[in-house]
Amino acid sequence: MRDRDEAGRPRNARPRDAYGRPLPRGAVGVPTLPDDLSLTPAEALTEAQRLLDADRPFHAHEVLEAAWKSAEEPERELWRGLAQVAVGITHLRRGNARGAKALLTRAADRLEPYAPEPPHGVDVTGVVRQARSLAARAADSNAPVRLRLTSSP
Repeated sequence: MRDRDEAGRPRNARPRDAYGRPLPRGAVGVPTLPDDLSLTPAEALTEAQRLLDADRPFHAHEVLEAAWKSAEEPERELWRGLAQVAVGITHLRRGNARGAKALLTRAADRLEPYAPEPPHGVDVTGVVRQARSLAARAADSNAPVRLRLTSSP
């Protein structure tokens, strides 16, 4: 029987590891983020960067996905692309080279239109370059990932 929230929507209450994989019930997992996460763009970028730096791309994806779902046009696709980069890195860490390559390539394509005027200080050119580089070497799931989301340190 699948876990559901108060509104009846499916939820997975099982604990998860650092890469978002479900663990057996009762196991100790990595804390997840609240479903109603609401951050400013600057807060979302800071938190996602902190999680990426800690090699927790699945959780960075959750932060960026929350920003994507709350963003308005014309920035929605920027946040969607950033979330896809993080989930692409998650696939790398899980050893899913095919999924990683597909998501990282799709993310880079989605982000490129923002390069001329990147919102919120996002280093779109750098993120695109890194996503394409990771996609090209997706078979190496242990490759170091030093992704910087913004141009400021």
